[in-house]
Order: sequence, then structure tokens, then C-alpha cells
Amino acid sequence: MHPPQQAKQKNSTFTMATTTSEGPQMPWVEKYRPSKLEDLVAHEDIISIITRLIDNDNLPHLLLYGPPGTGKTSTIVAAAKKMYGSTYSSMTLELNASDSRGIDVVRNEIKEFAGTRQLFSKGIKLIILDEADAMTSDAQFALRRVIEKHTRNARFCLICNYVNKIIPALQSRCTRFRFAPLKQEQIRGRLKEVAEAEKVNITEDGVDSILNLSGGDMRRVLNLLQSTSMAYDCVDESNVYLTSGAPLPSDVKDVLEWLLNEGFKEAYEKLIGISSIKGYALPDLLTDLTAIVMGMDLPSGVLAVLLDGMSDVEYRLAFGTDEKLQAASLVGVFVKARHMMKVG
Repeated sequence: MHPPQQAKQKNSTFTMATTTSEGPQMPWVEKYRPSKLEDLVAHEDIISIITRLIDNDNLPHLLLYGPPGTGKTSTIVAAAKKMYGSTYSSMTLELNASDSRGIDVVRNEIKEFAGTRQLFSKGIKLIILDEADAMTSDAQFALRRVIEKHTRNARFCLICNYVNKIIPALQSRCTRFRFAPLKQEQIRGRLKEVAEAEKVNITEDGVDSILNLSGGDMRRVLNLLQSTSMAYDCVDESNVYLTSGAPLPSDVKDVLEWLLNEGFKEAYEKLIGISSIKGYALPDLLTDLTAIVMGMDLPSGVLAVLLDGMSDVEYRLAFGTDEKLQAASLVGVFVKARHMMKVG
């Protein structure tokens, strides 16, 4: 009996897409990770500057910071492949959150890699410290001296989400680049190309839903697209929201309608009911409600009371307070605002 044939590799419009004929399918985040600087969809200014620095053989120490999924790691990895080509693995050291980044790693592994020269390779080495904001203060202070001592032989690239967690002494030794969240127009084209390459049945409202939920995070876009396509035959608005666990826009509108028009008891019972039946978390509902309230034409005093009250509810939820109690508090905020509008 012959073993079952492996599924044929799907055609891809991306030069950086790679799959194996054996084993499970790669996550699309890795499958479609750009391998060349030209494949990146955003931050043209940053990419052009880094490209010129590489071409002029004048790359400084780098500090790349910004929200997750904005292309920081992809940019420096693509830059390293442009610099080294086939010798990439021997000339580059990558350390990320899964590695220990205490002072011992700085003194031993990083220092040893930066201090040694390759016999048949020319040029400077590149040390990539991903999620550098998780490094201990002692390790960051130890890294200062390592950077200075081995500048002739190596370049360092620190990647982080929060630049304020990097000590000023390290920041001053690096050229800083901020990676802003990606715009929806930048993501849309790449999303449709991946969907076409993977033969995903996706609707226009499904594309819009993924973009709205992504928050400018390309990693989340591809993960959500892959998860929804695996769970459902069609990637439309409803299925995207069901996969992500985020409240449906229609449900958020219903909640707002209850808060603005129902009595305290009725609004509270309906809010608890929809949260229990559909498994919505109150913080998620609060986020969507805030966006809608900000777009409403309300008197300044009423808007201030609503936002102040909703922020207090969100603050208390962040400390693990009971959601039912905070749901009652949220209803109370809207009842108070309604009373102000009647009096006014």
C-alpha cells in the first residue's frame, strides 16, 4: 500500500516564501517574512537610510523600536542577508526573548562572538539583540563597554518595543529608528497577495475586519488570516470576529443602544447576558464603546463624564476586580450622563 501523497506546495507571488515538502505547514508569519529589504511594505525612509549605510560600508550601531509586528526584526534580518549573503549564519548572532540575557551572556557569549574574527570572512559582524528591553540593568550596563571595545570588529542592533526601558548610555551609542504602526493601506495589498497565494476565500468585509482588528500589526494580520481560513471555508466579517474573540460591531452597537436608552436594571441584565452567552470580555467591549462614544456629537461636559467614568472602570478591571460589579458601574456611568443631558 502506497503512502498518501504529500499536498502540493501552493504557488506564491513572494520570492521570500518557502515551504518544505515534508512536515507540517509553516506559519504564514514565517513563510512570508521578507528576505530582502525591497520586499518590506512600509518605512521606506528607514529602509533607504539603512540601505545607503550598508552600500557605503558605514553601518552604525542601531536601535530599532516601536510596537510589535511593525517590521523591526524583518528589517534587520533582511539587511544582514544583504550584507553577508551566504555567510549570514557565521557573521550574525541573534539573541531573543527565549535566551537568557543576563550579565553572564553579555560577558561570555556576546563578548566572545564580537571579539573573534572569521578566518575566511571579511567585514564586521552583526549582533542582533531582539526584545532588548527585557535585558536586566546590569546586563545593559555591561553591554556599554562591550559595544565600545568591539566597535572595530562588530556592530550591534538592539530591538525593543519600549525605548524608555533602554538605559540612556546605550541609546546614545546607537542610531535610533522608530517603527510606527503600519497603515491599513500598506497592509491591505500584502494581505490580499497572501490570501491569493494561499487560495483563501476572503470577502471585502473580511479584509476590512482583519485590518480593523490588527492595530497596524502585520504579524497579527497574518495570524488572524491563517486561523480564520483554517476554521472556516470563507473569511468574512463574522468569521473573523468569531476567530479573534473580539465583539462583533453589531453587538457593540446593541450594547450602546441599551446603555443609552434602557433603565439601569434592564441595561445591566442585557449587558451581563450578552457577555456570558458570547464570552465577551468587558475590557474589549469598553475599547469599542470608547471609539464609538468619541465619534458621537455630545456636549463637552457629558463626554467628559463618560470618558472619565469609563476610564475608571477600565483601570479597576486591570487590577482584576469582578467584571459583574464593573459592568454595573459602567451602566451607572451612562445613566449619570443621561441624567446630565436631561437636566441640561
